[in-house]
Amino acid sequence: MTASRAPRRMIDVSGEEAWYLLGGASQGRMLYEQRDALAVRPACHVLEYGRLIVRTPAPGAALSGRVHVTYHCDQLHPATGTGWAVTAAGPAEPVTDPDEAAHYRRTLSGWAHGPHDTLLRIRPQSITGFRFTHAS
Repeated sequence: MTASRAPRRMIDVSGEEAWYLLGGASQGRMLYEQRDALAVRPACHVLEYGRLIVRTPAPGAALSGRVHVTYHCDQLHPATGTGWAVTAAGPAEPVTDPDEAAHYRRTLSGWAHGPHDTLLRIRPQSITGFRFTHAS
């Protein structure tokens, strides 16, 4: 005998709530275009002064200059499927100031050091979020 699963719902959240959820997490995925394909990399992040600071194992050359990136973060309960997801998108620029970069390297853990250890400052132009709940 199998138990029937309760129906689930996806509920939009406000931009403020999405920003709050993003601030309560520390890891996500960064998406950017590389060689006409979508690249997805794990990343750590912190919110400071209305900006999203991301550390990711991505080639700095692919992200040099101002590029448009998307950052996704979620927390989903594997057994129930409940939780939330947030996506922020906007222009990104490398963190180039040596003191600022040193601060973020101490603050954010990374996966790799060297040319594929990139720090970015993302200025979100859009942020969307959803909560996943059981239907009542």
